Amino acid sequence: MSLEAGAGHRAAHLNLDVGMAATLRGQLPVVAERTVSAITAEVPDYSGALTGAMRAKIENAVRIALDTFLQLIEGTQAFDPSTPLTPALEAAYALGSGEARSGRSMDALLAAYRVGARVAWREVSTTTVRGGLAAATVAEFAELMFAYIDELSAASVAGHSDELASAGRVRRRSLERLTQQLLAGEPEESLRRSAERADWPPPQTLTVVLLSRRHLRAVLAMLSPHTLESGEDLPGLNPVEELAVLLVPDAHGGRRRQLTRLLHGHRAVLGPARPWHRVAASYQRAARALALGVGQPDAGPVDTERHLSTLLLSMDPEALADLRAQALAPLAALPPATAHRLAETLRSWLLHQGRRDDVAADLFVHPQTVRYRMGKLRELFGDRLHDPATVLDLTIALAVPPEPEATTG
Repeated sequence: MSLEAGAGHRAAHLNLDVGMAATLRGQLPVVAERTVSAITAEVPDYSGALTGAMRAKIENAVRIALDTFLQLIEGTQAFDPSTPLTPALEAAYALGSGEARSGRSMDALLAAYRVGARVAWREVSTTTVRGGLAAATVAEFAELMFAYIDELSAASVAGHSDELASAGRVRRRSLERLTQQLLAGEPEESLRRSAERADWPPPQTLTVVLLSRRHLRAVLAMLSPHTLESGEDLPGLNPVEELAVLLVPDAHGGRRRQLTRLLHGHRAVLGPARPWHRVAASYQRAARALALGVGQPDAGPVDTERHLSTLLLSMDPEALADLRAQALAPLAALPPATAHRLAETLRSWLLHQGRRDDVAADLFVHPQTVRYRMGKLRELFGDRLHDPATVLDLTIALAVPPEPEATTG
């Protein structure tokens, strides 16, 4: 049975006459003042918080709540389903919601109710006993009063919980929007406004991590609570991959190695650290590395910082093919197998800066073989092998070992 219905059926048993009710009602301002004083003294979260106009407001709320209780149980008042309990519960719900917005915890709110109930009952019971109320009636009075305060407390807890849940949903939506704006490369001013709305403190840098969604929660638990995430399908990512995007704050310098160790055993790709408002560049590089299959992500995290030359050479595959064709034009008329051997030798010669023994060791051939092949190459290229521009073109063209062409017969 609810308190409202119970009060109506049990009020007659209290024998709370008009005189006693009037006496109690006259003491409500004092009871409210002492109740609030006890709360501020005994509940740390409210120490110094209930002063001035706020204290007066809370004291008035306590007075109205206790007056509502007296109306419910006053013996001269016939039970009416439209009693003021509903407005009291609504006020308690609003109180809980407001406390959540103020940043006070549910534990603090419940502690305030416990202290308030104890002090209020001490003051009220003193008056009822002095007024000659029978012990059984006082006990009944206490039971109803604490049941009433329990209902107010439950309503406040519900308001507190609902406010946190609502605020949490709003913040999650704000963080999701901010993440999408960051990955889209929106202007810094717009990003700062969104970060403020989401209550997200901008770090110095952000690093993108592309990670399998099945490992997302486990990894997030080890990262900064300010890490942003996006599980939406984004440009450059194959939706079949089921990858999530993480934006990890301040993982630059030595912290990058720590992040890489943390991701050990996970299929992940790390973009470079970039100023937080330019993290779209980190995302673009990580997505490109994933699309190109750079590294071996199945074996662990791929750090794009270790594959910069491969990424650079892959920026324009057609341009690289054209450069290779132009730079290696002197080999075009040779049989494919011969052209491959000479290109392979030229690559090693460039990388080892002409050290014949090192080239021979690299190719697993005799130094005389290297000497012979380089003689052929000098015949084909002439003085161009000493031209810095030609050497640069050849170095880029041969950066990736040339594939041998298929032969017939």
